[in-house]
Amino acid sequence: MGEEPVAKCRIDRWLWAVRLFKTRTLASDACRGGKVRVRDEKAKPTYGVKRGEIVEIQSGPITKRIRVLDLLEKRVGAKRVEEFIEDLTPPEEYELLRQTAAQRTLRRDKGLGRPTKRDRREIERLFGNE
Repeated sequence: MGEEPVAKCRIDRWLWAVRLFKTRTLASDACRGGKVRVRDEKAKPTYGVKRGEIVEIQSGPITKRIRVLDLLEKRVGAKRVEEFIEDLTPPEEYELLRQTAAQRTLRRDKGLGRPTKRDRREIERLFGNE
């Protein structure tokens, strides 16, 4: 479209542009909170990410590993994200995420009564009964 190639890009802006975070503020907060690492060091929001670097993002119970294929400063559509990142996260991490979600859905606190229709649908979706 109209993206100009750049040598370096702020990591918070890049994370937002490739849709790893919903807002740039969330990306900046994750960097400040030590959830984003480059070369095993915490990355500040102003860190200049370069092509070929591997970025690790702590997202809930898993750590995503992303290789920077290309830089950009403007947000792109979801279909174009594959041009800019390579997901190196092991499949076991995503399986852990799925298991954690399943446990959260199946666990019911005492006194909540019977599952609602929504709860039942979520349980069926997890076990593939539909």
